[in-house]
Amino acid sequence: MNDIILDVRNLVTEIRQRRGWLRVVDDMSFNVRRGEIVGLVGESGCGKSMTAFSLMQLFPTPAARVASGEIIFDNRDLLKLDARALRAVRGAQIAMIFQDPATFLDPLMTLGNQIAEPLRAHNFAGDVQARTRELAAQTGLPDPDLIAQRYPHQVSGGQKQRALIASAMACAPKLLIADEPTTALDVTVQAQILDLMRDLRDQTGAAILLITHDLGVIAEMCDRVYVMYAGKIVEAHTTRDLFHAPRHPYTQGLLRSTVSLESATTDLFAIPGTVPNLNDLPRGCRFAPRCPIVSAQCANEPPFVAQDERAVACWNVERARAEEIWRLEIRD
Repeated sequence: MNDIILDVRNLVTEIRQRRGWLRVVDDMSFNVRRGEIVGLVGESGCGKSMTAFSLMQLFPTPAARVASGEIIFDNRDLLKLDARALRAVRGAQIAMIFQDPATFLDPLMTLGNQIAEPLRAHNFAGDVQARTRELAAQTGLPDPDLIAQRYPHQVSGGQKQRALIASAMACAPKLLIADEPTTALDVTVQAQILDLMRDLRDQTGAAILLITHDLGVIAEMCDRVYVMYAGKIVEAHTTRDLFHAPRHPYTQGLLRSTVSLESATTDLFAIPGTVPNLNDLPRGCRFAPRCPIVSAQCANEPPFVAQDERAVACWNVERARAEEIWRLEIRD
């Protein structure tokens, strides 16, 4: 356990509605080791980003809250820290890369000032300007002195994202949370940003929690993966084992939905149905209405899932492993 930098235990996050509190993250447990890249993957609307906001306790709405659980970071429970102690952690020890850099960069501040902002906030003892130039160069921004004087609207999307990464890495955090960091970028720039994140991990030893819906990114970047569905973890595995032997029908459906240049099929596949409304969840397994091997037990009893790194929340694991369930569904 000494190498675990982040240990999330039974996390519950809620959003206040007129009818009461709605659980958007429901009893989640996962961990990240030092220097490791861990993926959190799932469809849009499954609660991935709310999980990230819960870790930072920086919600996009005042109606959200962490209702219960533990967030153990570097042997401290972040949920027990007061506001001042939490501010000392954010940016310095845990940093976040957001999905759309254009949204999170201040249009009235130069990139140099935004990269330097965490340094000033956490009373950096060295030369702030020299450190800013170093970060700009380290993240591949061209002509650091010139680009530091530019505003966000004067640079490309890839350069905005690099500036955001430089700002996140300014204080050499122990954990970097990356929430869909390449979604708004074209394919070539995506590859460059992923290479940059991996290089920074290798250089600094920072752990990375990578949140994405893109299984290609997961395969390229991550050591382990947690698969999330409707606010819950449904499967956890090493990346290699997850891709070679997925056990949950949802995970199998996600992999079946990917498009590969090596595949001979011309048919595009999508999992039938949609993620359930969190106001009206199924009684049993949350994936049951979309599952091709659903049973009476699935429809009536929530599946038990062990809180470990090789977990799967499914009553019919052996059948899912033995059959090509989504291929059978297509032929039927």
